[in-house]
This record gives sequence, C-alpha cells and structure tokens, in this order.
Amino acid sequence: MNGFRILPAGDSAFAVEFGDTIDRIVSERVLTLAQLIERAHLSGVLETIPTFRSLMVAFDPARVAFEALARTVSKLAEPLVAFARDQAPSFREHRCWRAPACYHPDVAPDLEAAAARLGLSMAELAARHAAPSYHVYMLGFLPGQPYLGELPESLALPRRETPRLRVEAGSIGVAMRMTCIFPRATPCGLNVIARTPLPLWNPTQTDGLLLQPGDALRFVPVSLETFESLGNADARASWRWRDDEAAE
Repeated sequence: MNGFRILPAGDSAFAVEFGDTIDRIVSERVLTLAQLIERAHLSGVLETIPTFRSLMVAFDPARVAFEALARTVSKLAEPLVAFARDQAPSFREHRCWRAPACYHPDVAPDLEAAAARLGLSMAELAARHAAPSYHVYMLGFLPGQPYLGELPESLALPRRETPRLRVEAGSIGVAMRMTCIFPRATPCGLNVIARTPLPLWNPTQTDGLLLQPGDALRFVPVSLETFESLGNADARASWRWRDDEAAE
C-alpha cells in the first residue's frame, strides 16, 4: 500500500492505515498524524492511539460525523505519504531514556538458552542487545508496555514454543525483530534475556505512563548487585533515567 486508507471501527472510531509493514517510515507517518490532529484541536476527537502501522482515532459521534472528520483527517494525512524518514515534521519533544538492564540468569530465565541458540556467550548477547537506541513503536498488551525496535538481526529469535505462565515485572523479552519490557508480572511467550527496574506505569497517577510512542530508549547493562539496589526508592531516584544529551 503506497498511500493510506481509512477503516471504520464501530460507530465512534476509525483507523488511518499507512502500510502493511513494521518500519520507521510508517511509524513516523503514524506519529506525525497524531501530532497534527492534536495541534488542530479537531472538534469531537476524544483520543488517538498509535499502533505499528495505523492510527486509531476515537471520536464523539454526537459532536462530529464520521464522514466530516474522516475528510479532515485525510487532508492532514495526504502530505505524509510523500515524506521520507528524515523529512517528516515533528512537533513533540524527542525524549530519550536510559533503562538499567540486568543480563543475569537469576533474573533472566531464557538468557543462557538464547545465547546458546544464537552461538553467543551471555556477555556477547547482552552487549549486542544493549548497543542500539530503540524506537518505541507503540504501547499495548499491558498498560505502559513498549514495543521496541529494531532488534539487531543477529539476535532475532522465534517466540518460545511453550509460553511461561509468569515472568516478573520489568522482564525484557525478545522475539523476531522486537524487544518488549513487561511492566507487571504476566504470562509471556517471548525469550526473557534481562530485567529492568524501570518504572513504566504508575496506576495511582492520571497520566501514569512513562514511555510514549516515538520515544527512544537505550538499555544500560548493570550488575545483579546494582539491579537489586535499584529496588530501593532512593537508589532509583539517583539513576539518570533521561538521556537529554542524546535528545538534542
């Protein structure tokens, strides 16, 4: 699909679909459209929800008709299909985060097996996984859970044949070209190769999400001792979570 299409989703939402692949150019179009809609303050729009390749637009049908809103959103979307990755305008702050990640079998139940399957040592797997700056494509599955790409091709693994019934909060899993951080304990079919104390979601706050689609995140390898110490609130407060220099 070279352009975009609008797909109704019930009587109070529609999706603007920009493609059928997961890549940064499609993601930039999705995120830029969300920014344009927000800046336009369109009547009746309640929320926009970015996904890998589309933007869900929720609206109040008592305030705006689907046809009228779809026409307006189409006009905003049309110029975006011509943008290359470095041409798309960006109106929101480009935030970069530093997440401490412990690559140790005591907190990463699949680390040893994943390294063996890839023909790497556990230290080599950790170094390669922590090397990129990851793009937050979307949030989903659990509140605040980021889908991060792209995982280096040399680390691409299939999902586990048998999902685990429980992985701990902060578990970092990999499968195919994606890596995810699970903000709470959950069943999981990904290969868990690390864990982070990064606080992704605070349910006691109105806007309790830490990461947002379009943010960047780097993993910083830490020892098991440091990981355990970051369970303390004072130690977490001393960690430099934001990488403001990278954002400039």
